Amino acid sequence: MTISNSPPISPVRKKENNKLTAMLQVRNEGGRYLEEVLEDLSTFVDHIVIVDDASTDHTLEICRSFDKVEKLVTLASSLFDEEWKLRSILWQTTASTSPDWILAVDADELYEERAKRSIRNLINQDRYDWVSFRLYDMWGSRQYYREDKLWQAHRRQTMTLVRYFPGFPYLYPEKAHHVPRLPATCAALQGLTTDLRIKHLGWAGPLEERVQKYVRYKKLDPEGKWGNIAQYESILDLSPSLVEWKEEI
Repeated sequence: MTISNSPPISPVRKKENNKLTAMLQVRNEGGRYLEEVLEDLSTFVDHIVIVDDASTDHTLEICRSFDKVEKLVTLASSLFDEEWKLRSILWQTTASTSPDWILAVDADELYEERAKRSIRNLINQDRYDWVSFRLYDMWGSRQYYREDKLWQAHRRQTMTLVRYFPGFPYLYPEKAHHVPRLPATCAALQGLTTDLRIKHLGWAGPLEERVQKYVRYKKLDPEGKWGNIAQYESILDLSPSLVEWKEEI
């Protein structure tokens, strides 16, 4: 683990009894991973905040079935094509609950056991204000993750956990798609990089699901303005380079 340097800030940092709030944006998650994700989060976070992006299925019922869902906001119309607005609403909604730390989670992500065991030590300290993890794109199943020149999220750091400071200028880039899950200004704070892992299950389903996502990406971003065209095309690769996932104790 390495700590990055950043300009000093003055707000009080608690070394104990920090409250951890997970935040998620969801849309039509019925029959996918949301129920499993919420059940898993409920074992290691204190509260969950959710913004539902105008779901038309039973996503709301799933959310309401979990006691740790502290706040659930439903949008009347979808902001899918204005993701930065959706992210901003989620952040503001979470901030309104007075969290100590915020864990930004997608509805198809699971933290490994080692990461969950480390969470309290990561937040109950006063040395750093964000934590990054390694995100693994599970592919075709939960047994393998994809690794090639276009799929290397696990070789980079993804910031998902941040200390909340009231009054700090939290801002998202105004992008239609592929908006970072945490405000860009969080990077100005001092952070900790780790080798703790997250399983991203968004590509773990059958080929038909990946084809549907490919079609959606090409429709939303045909020129690659918000993402990588080559990566979009690689979704259809029938023989991708896969590496077996191994649990770490």
